[in-house]
Amino acid sequence: MSLFQHTISFRVRYSETDQMGTFYNSRALEWFECGRSELMRAMGTPYALCEDRGLFLPLIEAYVRYQGRARYDDLLELTTSVSFVGRVRLRCDACIVHGNNHQPVASGHTVHAITNNTGKPMRPPEWFVRALNGNSSPMKQDEQ
Repeated sequence: MSLFQHTISFRVRYSETDQMGTFYNSRALEWFECGRSELMRAMGTPYALCEDRGLFLPLIEAYVRYQGRARYDDLLELTTSVSFVGRVRLRCDACIVHGNNHQPVASGHTVHAITNNTGKPMRPPEWFVRALNGNSSPMKQDEQ
C-alpha cells in the first residue's frame, strides 16, 4: 500500500539523449532519484534532514521497465510513491509518462534499506513514519 505520492514535471535535456534521438537508458534511474528527492521534500523530510537525524536510505534494488520513447525537449511527468516493505526497507515506485498525452515512457521501482549512520538496519523513527502517512507537521524538539 502506498503511503505517499508526489508528481513532478520536467523536460528531457539534450545531454540526456543518445544517437537515436531518444533518452539514454540510464537516465530513467537518475529521473527516479529526482522523483524520490522531491517526494521526500514534499513529505517534509528532505534527504539532508533525514541524514542529519541519523536516517539513511541506501539503495539495495532497482528495476526499470522501458515502455516508450522520449526525445529532447519532451515534457514528462514522473509520479513517485512510497511504501514500506518489511520492517527495515522502503520501496519507491516510479512511473514516467508524456505530459501531453500520458503515454508511458518508463516505470519501475527502487528498494532502500533503512539504516543508521553506520549502516546498521533500523526500524524507521516515528517522525519518519508520520511523514510517510502525510503528517508533515514540524517535529518536536525531542524527535530530532
